[in-house]
Amino acid sequence: MIISRTPLRMSFLGGGSDLPAYYRREQQGAVISTAINKYIYITVNEKFDSKVRASYSVTEIVERPHDLKHELIRESLSLLGIEGGIEITSISDIPSQGTGLGSSSTYTVGLLNALHAWRGCLVSAERLAEEACTIEIERCGKPIGKQDQYIAAYGGFQFIQFNPDESVYVDPVVMRYEDRQRLLQSLLMLYTGSTRSAANVLQEQQNNLENHAEQRALLAQMVRLAWQVRYALQQGDLNGFGEALHEGWQLKKQLAGGISNPRIDDWYDRARAAGAVGGKILGAGGGGFLLLYAPPEKHPAIRAALPGLRDIRFRFESQGSKIIYVEENGR
Repeated sequence: MIISRTPLRMSFLGGGSDLPAYYRREQQGAVISTAINKYIYITVNEKFDSKVRASYSVTEIVERPHDLKHELIRESLSLLGIEGGIEITSISDIPSQGTGLGSSSTYTVGLLNALHAWRGCLVSAERLAEEACTIEIERCGKPIGKQDQYIAAYGGFQFIQFNPDESVYVDPVVMRYEDRQRLLQSLLMLYTGSTRSAANVLQEQQNNLENHAEQRALLAQMVRLAWQVRYALQQGDLNGFGEALHEGWQLKKQLAGGISNPRIDDWYDRARAAGAVGGKILGAGGGGFLLLYAPPEKHPAIRAALPGLRDIRFRFESQGSKIIYVEENGR
């Protein structure tokens, strides 16, 4: 039996510049993102017979991997040449669909890590991220970017660059320990209670980027903000981080319909009135988690202003996908 643990993530700035419709046409995309201590666990075990059993929200038992309806499992098994005799299950710390924490890519990276380990291989974070991109973007045709796969594989607090030649650079954001702790203490992550499919929003965003130069110009401003915030964090300028988060959210809302809505705008306005400097809806938008930056002494007033939203405590996670359990079973 093999168990992998892979972190979910929160993306602060530059989201959307990891879409090929942007970075293939512009000089470079860039995001600032961090892994958090909320995880997806994947269990892989040998099955008594030659069939494939995959258990997620439903359970599938099929003769061969190509019969699976779960496309991420099906394509992962195909990519690694695994024909059968395997059971796969998963558990997530928080809702894993439509919450804006990169769950699909986290699942794919964790699954690949567990499958490689089941075959007796230890592979690099770079390979896990590349293979996850191949499965989600190329094989499954999802209209998504690359940041989620890389942060899930690498972990940490990262500045990630996406280049026109398809290469990806992952560089840690260098901060003093005290500043990192102050940043963590200044962030609020509030669950809105609603989830949404990111596919439609991302597809519209990708179409807009392909067809409208003004949309690419907006995203170029968001990329510049990511570079500015990288420098601000290195200097310990946390208020600059919060202000950039606010500016980035105002730009992001213009990239596609469905990123925000009147209810989200009302929550955000109430949070700002109560002391938040900046914030955003995590992920593609439309629901999931509302992230806010505010001085810690303002947090009680913000929570009081948003009584219907659930406060989720978290920490930054320094490690990416890892194998946390191996039990030999005589294969």
